[in-house]
Parts: sequence; C-alpha cells; structure tokens
Amino acid sequence: MRVTVISPERAVFDGEAQAVLATAFDGEIGILPNHAPLMTVLGTGTLRITTTSGAEAFRVQGGFLQVVNNSVRILAEQIQGDTDA
Repeated sequence: MRVTVISPERAVFDGEAQAVLATAFDGEIGILPNHAPLMTVLGTGTLRITTTSGAEAFRVQGGFLQVVNNSVRILAEQIQGDTDA
C-alpha cells in the first residue's frame, strides 16, 4: 500500500509499506494492505511504518489519517524526525 506522511513544513515519507501503526485520538490503530476506507483524528504518539527494508518511526501530534483505495495519507500537525523504530 502507498503511504504518504505530510507535516506543515514538508513531505516526511512517501513510499510503499506493509503496515502502519498510528495513535488515533482514542487509541492505537493498525493499517494493513486492502484496509477498509477510514478517516480518523490523530492523537499524540508514535507513528510506525513497516516497509520491506525495515521500519520508520516518527513522533506525531495531532492531524488526520485517511485510508482510501489501498493508500494511507497522514497529515500531521506536528511531527518529529525518526525515533527508534
């Protein structure tokens, strides 16, 4: 599935992924390929993206996560660079 992570300043991640784990406003949510359409508000926590070559992790605060047509878009209000995946 295609994953795009965007902060107010720049695109942080854009690529293929096997899984996404994010902190929604009411708890963690996991996204795998072919997930049903979804829109949720993000809380504060770690965003983990699993790719074929490893994992990426970011500290996210606020924003939105959308899943449509095997594509995940994350628009974060604040995002801090890679943390330990």
